[in-house]
Amino acid sequence: MNISPNKFILYARKSTDVEDKQVLSIDAQLNELRAFAEREGIHVVEELIEKQSAKTPGRPVFDAMLERIEAGEAEGILAWHPDRLARNSVDGGRIIYLLDTGVIKTLKFPTFRFESDPQGKFMLNIMFGQSKYYVDSLSENTKRGLREKVRRGEYPGPAPLGYLNDYRTKRIIIDQERAPIVKDAFERYATGRETYQTMSDFFAQRGILTGNGKHLPKINVAYVLRNPIYYGHFRYAGEVHEGIHEPVISKALFDQAQAVRNGRFKWCPKRLKRTPKAFVGLLHCGECGYSVTAEVKKGHTYYRCTRKNRTHQCRQPYVREEALDAEISALLKPFSLRADWADEMLLRVKEEKKHLAQSAMQLAAQKRSEIEKISLRLQRLLDSFLDEIIDRNDYTVEKAKLMSQKKTLEEQKDAFVAGRADWLEPFQNWILTARNAGEIAMRGSPQEKKVLAQKVFGSNLVLDCKKARGSCVNPWSLLVENSSSGGMVRGAGFEPATPSV
Repeated sequence: MNISPNKFILYARKSTDVEDKQVLSIDAQLNELRAFAEREGIHVVEELIEKQSAKTPGRPVFDAMLERIEAGEAEGILAWHPDRLARNSVDGGRIIYLLDTGVIKTLKFPTFRFESDPQGKFMLNIMFGQSKYYVDSLSENTKRGLREKVRRGEYPGPAPLGYLNDYRTKRIIIDQERAPIVKDAFERYATGRETYQTMSDFFAQRGILTGNGKHLPKINVAYVLRNPIYYGHFRYAGEVHEGIHEPVISKALFDQAQAVRNGRFKWCPKRLKRTPKAFVGLLHCGECGYSVTAEVKKGHTYYRCTRKNRTHQCRQPYVREEALDAEISALLKPFSLRADWADEMLLRVKEEKKHLAQSAMQLAAQKRSEIEKISLRLQRLLDSFLDEIIDRNDYTVEKAKLMSQKKTLEEQKDAFVAGRADWLEPFQNWILTARNAGEIAMRGSPQEKKVLAQKVFGSNLVLDCKKARGSCVNPWSLLVENSSSGGMVRGAGFEPATPSV
């Protein structure tokens, strides 16, 4: 095949990488190369355009161009600069080899003079090496800059859901629109009543979808719910680092969500659909100890033993929901706290909060001391890693554990400084619940009665011969004990002073 010595393939390339920011655009390269070809009398058989980085081998347009040259369709390449052809040693070596074997007769560049002789190939090799060195140095400088950001506590990547990238400060900031949705998602999941699928639906209802408008996959939901960035830490290069960004949730809420995730049972929607009424899951059979289920017959709901014991034939009868509702109400009535008692107990709680606020600073100082100890352990851990006493895997695992403990202690310290008494809040809620127990027992819905019964009796309720019975748990047992002993007596606790009942 007779090939003209003036047949060239024009090759233009530009990627979105950092090293290409100062390079002419594709259109500018084409205009310059066409003008250069016309001045030099170069016959261009085809123009090839590629938009891909040359840092690594495997560019499809570039590989196809060399195959066409090897097939004899052309014998030269016209490009803007040698770095448009190769920024890695493999592609650069291929071009040098094809020049050595005569497959490529010559190369033409408007910005670089090349002759296909030993000196020209030597200079071309230097240009390819310089391009690779530039890319390698730029990559190392970029990594060094990211590591410096991490040391300052700045998240070095694209902002996750709930945050935005502030391109002025190069940091992440709270997304005022989506951050509350993320917080709500953690609170919902921490209740244990949600799954990844229902959380995906939750996000979709609030307009958080994938790029193509579909629901978030469960793996994306899982990534959100286990990402430490939302309580103030972040992962980078397999390690957990302390961030300076504003957290969306507390560490305590994050731990609750992780406890649910780690202890998650296998989700079974069909099983949940078979649950007919509120009292299912509340009682156990008084004869065989198995759980009580329910079924609908002739428009009424009946509760019965599941009879799953294969060694014992349970003979407990069915009981209608209305009768069981009355039984539950009768059990709950004695646990109603008198209004005057509740008011005085709430007053005592308020006084106790004031007293605890005075000692909060001492407790906060204790937490600060524990935080300092963990910080020293972290430093010793880092020294051991740098001295190659421990390997990287052990280092990252232990560091993540210590960072988590440190964050928990910091939140506890902040709670003490703010004067919070976490243990008093549940007690105050118990007083309010006990005060309303009588109203719920008399006029509450079955679901409200079930919730209250679970608080009062825990898992101690049994159904035996159509009758519900059970023993209460603390602190509800105090109401029964004080009632049977003649009234509540003032002591070291919170019981208000009242006459005997």
